[in-house]
Amino acid sequence: MTEPLLFSATRMSTFRGRQLLTAATCFFFARKERLYAVTSRHVLHDEPSGHFPDRVELVLHVDATDLTRRAVLSVPLYADGRALWRQGTDSGGPVDIAVLELDRKTLPANVVLRAFEPRNVLSAIPDVEVGASLLVVGFPLGFYDTLHHLPVVRHAIVASSFGVRFQGEGYFLTDGRMHRGSSGAPVVMRWPGAGTEMPWRLLGVHAARMDMGTRDLLQDESLGLNCAWYADILMTLTEDDAAPSPAEMGPRRGRRVTARTG
Repeated sequence: MTEPLLFSATRMSTFRGRQLLTAATCFFFARKERLYAVTSRHVLHDEPSGHFPDRVELVLHVDATDLTRRAVLSVPLYADGRALWRQGTDSGGPVDIAVLELDRKTLPANVVLRAFEPRNVLSAIPDVEVGASLLVVGFPLGFYDTLHHLPVVRHAIVASSFGVRFQGEGYFLTDGRMHRGSSGAPVVMRWPGAGTEMPWRLLGVHAARMDMGTRDLLQDESLGLNCAWYADILMTLTEDDAAPSPAEMGPRRGRRVTARTG
């Protein structure tokens, strides 16, 4: 039987019109009856690189036994020129997490997915120590099981004090081999004794590798450290009354809500 964790994340491809732009990772988060795709904000909108897709495609399983069967769901990012996703800020500035609500009525029949829920989201807790073992579920460099359409799992450890905002930002550090395409991947920790089919703590959302601007590119290897934004902001981004702000296609931002993370 395939582990439920592998059904929690899927490939997210971004498009502008029919032009394929990038490939990344997203995962599912459910709150009450609402379902969201969660990814890094820069996957949906990134001003520095001029990345402004107008829709995304998600690959979904439609048969729990025959994993070769799949469907592709196309989701618009704008309606009437206004962004449909939500993103957040905290006391340190913008948070690199975005949520895009999925209309359950548009999902294919017999869809097979597993979603994290609010009970999986935990913030600063005593037993998350430096060096604790983590898993990151995603599609590094677009690599995955192309026959069964399943992600791969990378191992990492907590590399900074969990619950302390690293350099004042809303993320903590992980130590592990990460690559492009993993942006938006869930960062999880085993939850012993949870007694459910999703016994995982959702600690963060992988965003990017961290590097030093002063590193000598010829003499020094990269640090091998990564930024994982605290997942507790999802509790704010998925509130029913999270207020959107105006956003248009192009160099504007999506829905913005204020939250404190970490």
